[in-house]
Amino acid sequence: MENQSKQPLVLVVDDEPDMLLMLKLVLQKKCGCDVITAPSGTDALPLIKGNNPDVVVSDIKMPDMDGLELLKRIRECDATVSVIIMTGYGTIAMAVEALKNGAYDFLQKPFEKDHIVRLVNNCIERTSLLRTNVSLQQKLQQLSLPEGFVGQSPPLRAALDLISRVADTDATVLIRGESGTGKELAARALHQLSSRSERKRVIVNCPALPENVLESELFGYSKGAFTGALRDKKGLFLEAQGSTILLDEIADIPVSIQTKLLRVLQEKEIQPLGQNKTIKVDVRVVASTNQNLEAKIRAGEFREDLFYRLNVVTVVMPGLKEIPEDIPLLIHYFFSLFTKQYDREDVVLAPDVLQYLCNRKWQGNVRELRNSIKRIVLLAAGKRVEMEDLHLLLQDGNGQSKSYGSDPGYDIRHYYAAPYNQAKADLVSAFSTGYIHNLLNLHQGNVTNAAAACGLERQALQRLMRKCGIVSADYKK
Repeated sequence: MENQSKQPLVLVVDDEPDMLLMLKLVLQKKCGCDVITAPSGTDALPLIKGNNPDVVVSDIKMPDMDGLELLKRIRECDATVSVIIMTGYGTIAMAVEALKNGAYDFLQKPFEKDHIVRLVNNCIERTSLLRTNVSLQQKLQQLSLPEGFVGQSPPLRAALDLISRVADTDATVLIRGESGTGKELAARALHQLSSRSERKRVIVNCPALPENVLESELFGYSKGAFTGALRDKKGLFLEAQGSTILLDEIADIPVSIQTKLLRVLQEKEIQPLGQNKTIKVDVRVVASTNQNLEAKIRAGEFREDLFYRLNVVTVVMPGLKEIPEDIPLLIHYFFSLFTKQYDREDVVLAPDVLQYLCNRKWQGNVRELRNSIKRIVLLAAGKRVEMEDLHLLLQDGNGQSKSYGSDPGYDIRHYYAAPYNQAKADLVSAFSTGYIHNLLNLHQGNVTNAAAACGLERQALQRLMRKCGIVSADYKK
């Protein structure tokens, strides 16, 4: 039977009854845990299998089964159990061997009670983290979701179920949701799950192109159609022939082009600039927006008939505030991804940091969460991220840290306790990271334009980006 208690469970193994009694009383009082005892390694094994302890504290020299053999059996049974080995004089070499074989630490008898209390508390925390990671990993492996999606909440499942049902059709799909909710992932899934997936998908970033350029890019033009049209150009709709075209942030398309887009959806044909004839196209149209199209219709900024043509099927991607149960899975997924990617698998999050990240309001949704976890992995100074580290690791676009207390603003008093040189270095680092983050956001990840705007050479800006752990691809839209 597994441990059903909410309290952590510690198993103490020793052939000295007085030691068992002393440790049981001390650990129950000081660590707030339940304690069970065993007089030998042989007696300990069934207790381990039946009670699932968080920590095992074992003597190394016992008559029937020594601590090294018990440690080996524990590791085979459950590698998340933290083991502390107690050793007497003359068995230090055996204790070192135990560390090599996976023990958390060893204590040399006689020891201070405060010392073992501190070690057991550390072990309880370690086991909790390991078991949380194992649980989340198992959940991730059980998820059968399209590439890039992580979660099991009903709103996300409903959106993905709708995607799977309409993916292999020619129905026009409108994907709606706040910034950072995964609209582009949804569009990719619609294409990958369709019979058009073997052909290259075409993506149009609507707000990035001026009106005159957008029209010629979408529909193409003939030689001589306008000044500078030196040869025929095949538009993006023809590029997407037999495939899918994503009109990203379609709310920003000018009304004049909306009229021509409506014709594409109604008649399945385009008319390149400078041509009198139309060309039939076989293109599946997917559009996305984070704006209120109904409000834009009322303001005369978006055609109502186009809206109804786009709105054949609407997929709404939920924000993190609607799917809080998915946040632990997302944190685990991104943390595992980036620690492996950047060879930092020794970095761990303190339990209160993990709890804070799970409860934090992520205004930028999954994108903000992803980038924040990446920043934590890249910039963590030590192997363990504590709460006091977060004011440097989590920053907004103004170079200011997003407080993990009640005050949402930045408080420079966080730095006052540090030595002057350290405080200065930390502030410069925080400013640089926030400044570059804001700069690349403004220029949508274009390093050349960003460098020109801020007065730095491109190479100098790239050096700063590397130092701050910032990747331009994260800012491309």
